[in-house]
Amino acid sequence: MAKRVPVKTALVGLLVAPSAMAQQETAQTPAPAPATPSTENQPADPSAAPATMQTVTVTGSRPSEDFQVTRGSINRLGAANLMDVPQSVVVINRALMQSQGVTRLEDAVRNAPGVTIGSAEGGAIGTNININGFSARTDIYLDGMRDRGQYYRDVFALEQVEVLMGPSSMLFGRGSTGGVINQVTKKPFLKQATELSAQATTNGLVRTTADVNTPFEETNAARVSAMFQVGKASTVDQTNVLDFGLAPSVKLGIGTPTEITLGAILQHRKDQVNYGVPNLNGYPLNAPRNTAWGFSDDYTEQDVIALQSLIEHKFAPNLNLRNQTEFVWVNTSVRETSGGFVGTLGSNGGFVAAPRGPNNIPYSAAPLGNLWIRQLSRDRNINDITVENQTEVLAKFDTGTVGHTLLMGIDLNYESYSNKAFSRTGTCNGVALPAGSVGCTPAGYTVGASTPGNVAQVPGNYASSQAWGAGFYFNDTIQVLPELKLVGGLRWDYYAATIGNSINSANTPGNNSVPFLYQADTFTSVRGGVIFEPTPQQSYYVSYSTSFNPSLEQLTSTTGTSTLPPENNAGWEAGVKYELLNANLSLNAAVFSIIKNNARTANPDGSYSPTGNVQVTGGRVGVSGRITPEWQVFGGYAHLNGVILNGLSYQNGIGNTTGKVPLNTPTDSANLWTTYTFKETYEIGGGFFYVGQRYANNANTVVVPAYTRFDLTAAYKQPTYDVRLNVYNLFNSIYYDGVIASDGGRAVMGAGTTGMITLNYRL
Repeated sequence: MAKRVPVKTALVGLLVAPSAMAQQETAQTPAPAPATPSTENQPADPSAAPATMQTVTVTGSRPSEDFQVTRGSINRLGAANLMDVPQSVVVINRALMQSQGVTRLEDAVRNAPGVTIGSAEGGAIGTNININGFSARTDIYLDGMRDRGQYYRDVFALEQVEVLMGPSSMLFGRGSTGGVINQVTKKPFLKQATELSAQATTNGLVRTTADVNTPFEETNAARVSAMFQVGKASTVDQTNVLDFGLAPSVKLGIGTPTEITLGAILQHRKDQVNYGVPNLNGYPLNAPRNTAWGFSDDYTEQDVIALQSLIEHKFAPNLNLRNQTEFVWVNTSVRETSGGFVGTLGSNGGFVAAPRGPNNIPYSAAPLGNLWIRQLSRDRNINDITVENQTEVLAKFDTGTVGHTLLMGIDLNYESYSNKAFSRTGTCNGVALPAGSVGCTPAGYTVGASTPGNVAQVPGNYASSQAWGAGFYFNDTIQVLPELKLVGGLRWDYYAATIGNSINSANTPGNNSVPFLYQADTFTSVRGGVIFEPTPQQSYYVSYSTSFNPSLEQLTSTTGTSTLPPENNAGWEAGVKYELLNANLSLNAAVFSIIKNNARTANPDGSYSPTGNVQVTGGRVGVSGRITPEWQVFGGYAHLNGVILNGLSYQNGIGNTTGKVPLNTPTDSANLWTTYTFKETYEIGGGFFYVGQRYANNANTVVVPAYTRFDLTAAYKQPTYDVRLNVYNLFNSIYYDGVIASDGGRAVMGAGTTGMITLNYRL
């Protein structure tokens, strides 16, 4: 050991400032006396063993559940303790979601800076999210299994949401350029518990949920979560919803060598979806914030069946086997109308689109009262099926003085997708419109009429596809020294897909709806990291990881008549993680760089070429936990410097995109949420969400302004119930919630000031 002392001393010397600060605070500054650690710092499964923590003095119960989470649920990371993961991980748990009154997955992940929201578009509707400037539409997971269906996700059945930053194909297979989002479902545990809630908003939305856990016999338990909501979801017109969901689960053999968990999520939704604001003069149209340009009988109807089974067997204390199977079916039936283009009425009463002059000189717009919107049909019927099976072995062993945590696995999956398109074509004041345009409506207010009776829904293309995948992987976390760990992983993937379209049977040049296309790809992904932990409260790391995106990954044809190589991505990250105040407060910071090569770019003839390169570099910081037993915080900041290094896109006539900023990539974003509890009974708190200026397309011709939204909360708490008030957008700020590139760039208006009252009752 004597030979190792200089190395340790040198490493500590390089990090002396933050190390000294953390150690001095522990030694010299009396930390607030915390109570018994919350179960939120344990794995998502309440039946699992608690995390090992320092001995602390107990002075009373915590006044509220912790926002801080120090352990993750993703088995493939090779470490439950987030200090041992050489990547940024943001965990939004149930306590934080309840404090903020979160009901949608989009609202939960706002708490992870660098995550932005997209909107409904064409064949990609439902929850659309960007991470670090890259689309994550197919990078959403449910208990570590891919959840690629195009549907709107509720949080009623979730225990927490985990956002893992950076390329991660070694862990998850294809995708994950900017990162992944893992939804962790509620699991049964060995304690009788019931929680009921009722909510009502000033917009007229009424929502109720139930969560009932019941143990039976000695080692089994069942749990059922349910949700129902009806009413207007936003201050924007035409956003009514009628949704219900049920999530039953059972866990057998809790605490025994063999545990079996069976679960399901069943949902039905019939919603009116906000398709956003068209652009004019390089910005979203400045119409009243409540305006919508669809029809009163528009709808998006969805049915979701997600089934999962998990079998875990412990052969020995350091040898585990797990097998997980998932089946997800999503059907989406849509008849929606969006505001597509802005213009005026010609002398014959027909719609005349607002022109743009040479060199993108903005159109000199008429007063809002004279502007009209051409309405576009967004009709389709989609079926998505995913079947996946994963088998993993986790073994812990030593080779001499070196410890290993070795994970090996096999991932097999099948996916199918079909999309039957429909269109509606009407007139504007009796004057014919282009195909797919339903009608025209004044730009300044919501008409609220039904779909014209003389506008028929005409069948269009029928797209169908299937894909098969297999992945073989291993990851080893090596304990070289008590203070030093190495992480290394390798994965080989095979992915094959077939695409079929009922139109363009002649395979006409310039038409990217090919009649048939088959492609098979293989890819090897790597993951490596070095973690230095001079004390249990400090972690310093550097990591490298890769990922890939096959050209047919989304099971839709976007590549003309040719097959293209996969996009390949690589990311570097270096960061620090601290636990302060007797591990009650977590701090983290990181710098990173992600580059995408072989990015698909559109050519003038409608085909695509693998010639693009996109890079995002940046940094982030985060905080979660308790400053005092009564005072909690959760927040973060991200800086993204995104640039299209090489791009040539002629979509919507936008031309060369080289040197531009990728769409929906703000340079800066930040959030903070904090609460303070008085006498374990009264809680007040609030926070803000800031998102910097973004662009709604890759040519950067449509600017979506920056915004800051302030929210407040107050609660009255008793052992068996609590009453909470949330106020959203306190200052009624005009802001845009999400963006999408359709129609040259659209932006979704955020809701105005909204109040919500919640009653939670516990048995």
